Amino acid sequence: MARSITPVQKPLASVKGRTAFVTGGSSGIGLGIARALSAAGMKVAFTYRSAAHRDAALASFPRDNPGLHAIALDTTDREAMARAADEVERAFGPVHLLCNNAGVGLPALLSDVSWRDWDWAMDVNINGVFNGVRTFLPRMLEHGEGAHIMATSSSAGIVAGTLGVYATTKFAVVGMMESLRAEMVGRNIGVSVFCPGLVRSEIFAFERNRPAAHGAVRGHSAPPPLLAGSGPVDLMGSAMDPLEAGRQVLQGIRRNDLYILSHPEFEPVVRERAKLLLGSFSKQPVPAVRRLVTRAIIPDIYAADLIKKAVRPKARAKAKVAKTRVAKSRVAKVSAAAAARAGRRPAARSRR
Repeated sequence: MARSITPVQKPLASVKGRTAFVTGGSSGIGLGIARALSAAGMKVAFTYRSAAHRDAALASFPRDNPGLHAIALDTTDREAMARAADEVERAFGPVHLLCNNAGVGLPALLSDVSWRDWDWAMDVNINGVFNGVRTFLPRMLEHGEGAHIMATSSSAGIVAGTLGVYATTKFAVVGMMESLRAEMVGRNIGVSVFCPGLVRSEIFAFERNRPAAHGAVRGHSAPPPLLAGSGPVDLMGSAMDPLEAGRQVLQGIRRNDLYILSHPEFEPVVRERAKLLLGSFSKQPVPAVRRLVTRAIIPDIYAADLIKKAVRPKARAKAKVAKTRVAKSRVAKVSAAAAARAGRRPAARSRR
């Protein structure tokens, strides 16, 4: 029996006048997202860790913008997250968009990472994201006006790279957002995960925000290691402009895309990974009862998004062509009948 797939809702197809909360919004991707949302007419609250970043971020917006509010926040502090939610609601009212963007780009390898660095990366990149979800989602469900949750993962969240610890956290964010998407089907809460490649930012200056709870600041940050044999490359020099990244995020939120993938240069390796996964399944026949159980526990979020992105437009195009053919056929029949009644056949096309 064919599955009944719930169509994808688009709660923030229109964003003007709505309220957004962007973590890590004072620089890099977060600032690009905040600027794109503000330009689209949203009221935007963004978080920062240093006054210098806050002031620089505010200077990048048009002056005298009443729909802008900056909040100091460590996303790993759950009580502070709740206070920030209260603050933005006092300033702008209910929050309709949560952008969990804050993260730390720790370039540690799994083979030699310290306990301290591991705990810090997990705390910011996974717990920080969940703290946002756990704080804002109940409020979104309560106000019932439609809402959306977006989390910034990375291209390192869909394919492995040279950042073992970072990739571990970003794969977790993808899984978190996919699971949340399944839970929010039919509840007018959109969920997306943003998996960008390089975007111009200070992601490699990670030590500046290391809290005392995760060790003393070493005062030295480093870019990620390159693969053996790679020549020197200018990582940030080739990176995407943050505002362009923000605009692509906004487009994905409007459409309620599950995945927002801004860097097509990763498509070949993603295809390789998908092909390897598909080719790695056992070729043994699947018992009917196991197939039935699997269908009972696997959500339709992937099929629903595929329908939204590809199948439906094609189906509409085919239906339009079919309708046109039927209409032409009816016109031809009516013309032939009229000609017959007039005692003559339709004029044949001359052949020369």
